[in-house]
Amino acid sequence: MRTLLLAAAAACLAACSNAALPQSASAEPAARVAPASHEAVAVFAGGCFWCIEAELEAVPGVRAVVSGYTGGTTPDPTYKRMGDHAEAVEVIYDPAEVTYEQLLEVFWSNIDPTDEGGQFYDRGSQYRTAIYVLDEAQAAAARASLEANARRLSQPIATAVLPAGAFYPAEDYHQDYYLKEPERYQAYKKGSRREETLRDVWQTQ
Repeated sequence: MRTLLLAAAAACLAACSNAALPQSASAEPAARVAPASHEAVAVFAGGCFWCIEAELEAVPGVRAVVSGYTGGTTPDPTYKRMGDHAEAVEVIYDPAEVTYEQLLEVFWSNIDPTDEGGQFYDRGSQYRTAIYVLDEAQAAAARASLEANARRLSQPIATAVLPAGAFYPAEDYHQDYYLKEPERYQAYKKGSRREETLRDVWQTQ
């Protein structure tokens, strides 16, 4: 019992919703990254943005991933005043090196799309999953991938496909959190049982 209580306490302290401001870190919104003429943009909400940012930044052909807020109506959201927005990431990538469909596969493999109440340890609508599409081509690809994964899992999919709206970059200290605060990040990943949950959902080793 004591072990379970300690594990729960560790998960709570490590949760994305309990992020601590690192010393000397800026609480100002990060700068927006503009795509070059040959680049494209994708927007995904996959629960806590720390993890989905880390996974997408590792993809060859992705130049930048910005953590932020989108999907709501609250003006100028912040981490402490997110309102009805979701945590999300904006991906700047080169379609000649990685396709939108490949980014979708990375996104799906890093979420539990059957969870309506959040992701892993983090609960609440700000941790909902969604694919925010910027044009009809993205919408068609997103819907096709959703339908394919619904068949694969044989379960209803909670992840939504929605038109992209305004994207607000999160505070600077949230950007590349896995690099700036590696110990806290790893504690969060372990405490949230993220990897175990993903293996169970997708039946991977």
